Amino acid sequence: MKLYLDCADARQWTLPAGCPTVQGVTTNPTLVMQAGLPVSLPGYLQLVAQAGEAKISELMLQLPRADVGEAAQWLEVLLPAAVQARVRLTVKLPCHPDWQPVLREVQAWGVPTLLTGLSNPMQLLWARAQGAHFVAPYVGRLQAEGRDVWSLIEACVAVQADGLHLLAASIKSADVLSRLIACGAHAVTLRPEFAAELATDPLTLAAMAQFDRDVVTSHSAAL
Repeated sequence: MKLYLDCADARQWTLPAGCPTVQGVTTNPTLVMQAGLPVSLPGYLQLVAQAGEAKISELMLQLPRADVGEAAQWLEVLLPAAVQARVRLTVKLPCHPDWQPVLREVQAWGVPTLLTGLSNPMQLLWARAQGAHFVAPYVGRLQAEGRDVWSLIEACVAVQADGLHLLAASIKSADVLSRLIACGAHAVTLRPEFAAELATDPLTLAAMAQFDRDVVTSHSAAL
């Protein structure tokens, strides 16, 4: 399973030892704003440049408006910048029919697409019919709403054979992450602080401390 960081702050893109290799970074307008960057073409160009400097191989950028003309203008600038930075670009769009014209424009440029905020099986079937590359259900939000999130996740995994990959987002616990790995999710996106928190574990530390005590005890008994 691939790991993406859900963060637009380049200072948080390096994880501590004990974490797996990061496949890429995914952002949205809210995360861009939180990182202190403008939700604008210059702001997105800065993200592309930062990804190149950090040797982040994939960057997922969400277009801010359902404007076909603006999408074309942005892609005309962003795609060459991504090539120069050696960053593979994926364009994120909300999983909603209002965004279908923009989706078609992005696809015409040959850019991979991710439909985000997927929340039910009809949206999943629609996303597959549109030829999207990724779908991103917000697992934590769905659970907070009392939805049967795992039936939706299983459906997303089932259609991965058709080329529509699951990128599970809004992961709030290690147990949820374990279930996603077990069910065959293609990828997850995590907040950097949550990923870093799981680089070690109190139970592992306790076992290590016990081993150290037992080594000392064994050495003392042998003297």
